[in-house]
Amino acid sequence: MKLLYPTSLKLDPSLLEGFGASLQPYNVREPIPEEHTDAEVLIAWTNTPSNLKDAASRLKNLKWIQSLAAGPNDVLNAGFDPKTIAITTGSGLHDQTVAEHTLGLLLVSARKFHLMRDSQMQGKWPGNLGGPQPDKEPGTFNTLSEARITVWGFGNIAKQLTPWLRALGADVKGIARSAGVRDGVQVYSEDDLSEILKETDALIMILPGSDSTKNALNAERLKLLPKHAWVVNVGRGTCIDEDALNSALDNGEIGGAALDVFATEPLPESSPLYKQKNVVLSPHAAGGRPRGAEGLIAENLRRFLAKQELKNAL
Repeated sequence: MKLLYPTSLKLDPSLLEGFGASLQPYNVREPIPEEHTDAEVLIAWTNTPSNLKDAASRLKNLKWIQSLAAGPNDVLNAGFDPKTIAITTGSGLHDQTVAEHTLGLLLVSARKFHLMRDSQMQGKWPGNLGGPQPDKEPGTFNTLSEARITVWGFGNIAKQLTPWLRALGADVKGIARSAGVRDGVQVYSEDDLSEILKETDALIMILPGSDSTKNALNAERLKLLPKHAWVVNVGRGTCIDEDALNSALDNGEIGGAALDVFATEPLPESSPLYKQKNVVLSPHAAGGRPRGAEGLIAENLRRFLAKQELKNAL
């Protein structure tokens, strides 16, 4: 059995030895070499669309694809058939890095670091942001202490993030497709969304990209948020109606937005979001560093050879 692993990530192939597989590195930006088109297993990470489409058309013996991305969209868009090829994702490999980035965006938003940086670059002293300041003033988002944080898309990343938020004094609620209590957090269904948004100081979105989540945060739902509320998105950019968001910012209907993902990436230079005062942009930087990849690959390789159910399978 031949397994192809990407050179786009520093993997330790010695951790994948002992399964009787021939381990072969490959370049994710070039077509798969002809001598490796007989591979049965493909590990994917940051592959170009052309590389994956080429692999879909030429790797006729392929039986399993292990993507190290949190979702399968890139693989599915390339034309691989999930009915004949097992496809597994890297769900769980990005929990800590995305949660950490989310916490950073929240702190930047609450403590107004972005405005301080703007003043610094202009050689100005932002005196209005320093000195004596009101604490927990109603109608403001300036601290995580007692802040009402809503996480829309309450999965593994939210479970990693919530203890950190609670340690800083935040009140955390979750929104998911089904209600319940998860890791001690009250999670509401999307039917309760309109009421929860009205009592939210910061809305964290960690939704996957799909037809059902496209423009999930639209003009109508943005109007439900308090005028001081911030929107933080580390899920998928398609989940926010960016025109509606920009309009809400222009009209002072929300406090601001901290965004790591966008409907089109890179975000076009023409996007008005670049010019918004109370917007913090990061270039899809929350993840990008799958942790424990070898462990997931090895576990699924063992299961694959034993004909057992694969972890993170579609």
